[in-house]
Amino acid sequence: MNVRSNPACKKLHQALTVLTLLLVATAFSSCKEEKQAPVTKREVRRIKGEVEVLNSCSMKGAAVKMRTFLRDNGFDVVHIDNERLQNYDETIIVLRNPEWEGAKALAATLKTKNVLVLLNKNATVDAVVHTGRDFQQIVEPDQGEKNDSK
Repeated sequence: MNVRSNPACKKLHQALTVLTLLLVATAFSSCKEEKQAPVTKREVRRIKGEVEVLNSCSMKGAAVKMRTFLRDNGFDVVHIDNERLQNYDETIIVLRNPEWEGAKALAATLKTKNVLVLLNKNATVDAVVHTGRDFQQIVEPDQGEKNDSK
């Protein structure tokens, strides 16, 4: 009598094969995977709302640099321009929509408490950032003091 032709032996052989596969799968699943070091990529969250940037300090390129800085920090800068009066020493935020949920985040990003609320039902943006002479210290904290003399 051949062992493989016996139906009871065949079932026992199949059961042992399944059990062996389960044991192997369990052994491999309990092995810890080698974890890679966490990537320190900064996550930028998109902040709803529209921002306008005006160069209010007469320093060439201030609005462009501020726009880049704000976009890198998740804000939607929809317009930049030069302000007629260009004598601001400090950067200020003018809120056109005081209900805007991104106002606090904008003030924190610019590290300023200079926030004014000017209601305007016809405003097309939620906030206007007026760049002051301190803008370099905001957008490039390490560079700001070096470039103040320029």
